[in-house]
Amino acid sequence: MRLSQAHLVDDDEAIRDALGWLLKSLGIPYTTYASAESFLAAWNPGLAGCLVLDMRMSGMSGLDCFDRLRELKSTLPVIFLTGHGDVPLAVATLKKGAFDFFEKPFNDNDLASRIQEAMAHDARQRAANATADSLNARLSSLTTRERQIMELVLAGKFNKVIADELHISMRTVEVHRANLFDKMQVKTAVELANLMKAGR
Repeated sequence: MRLSQAHLVDDDEAIRDALGWLLKSLGIPYTTYASAESFLAAWNPGLAGCLVLDMRMSGMSGLDCFDRLRELKSTLPVIFLTGHGDVPLAVATLKKGAFDFFEKPFNDNDLASRIQEAMAHDARQRAANATADSLNARLSSLTTRERQIMELVLAGKFNKVIADELHISMRTVEVHRANLFDKMQVKTAVELANLMKAGR
């Protein structure tokens, strides 16, 4: 897992320096970029944290960068920095999935708090995705029979009832059930039910 940090993209060196100093004073790790192009060159799906993106820059605009990240299926939360005339645009980007926007000049503490919230949001999303991926990997390792038995176990049915419904012996149900629990990394039916609920 990559280090979670704030990625600051602004073509104004003074703003990059001021934001960097602010985040450093709060112990928030960060990296700065002088253009949208340089950030996109460094981007990969593992980048964690949040993106603070100036809306208007020379070269590629923040808006174009945002659209490109959406094409790349980036899940990094984006906070826009915007001039007064861009507020309607910024509102439109919120509808497209941006995390928030701040009009310049902004309140340092408000922005820093929102950056921390965005980073926490990103961490929760990544943890949830990792849980779902892990669950899917376990489910894909089950045989068809183990899946059938899992459904019946989750429905609260006892081994004898499962054996009758599937026309197999109790012993066979017990073996499949043991394999199922082993593959799903649980010890009880309750744990299995909780795992399935958490992964949905």
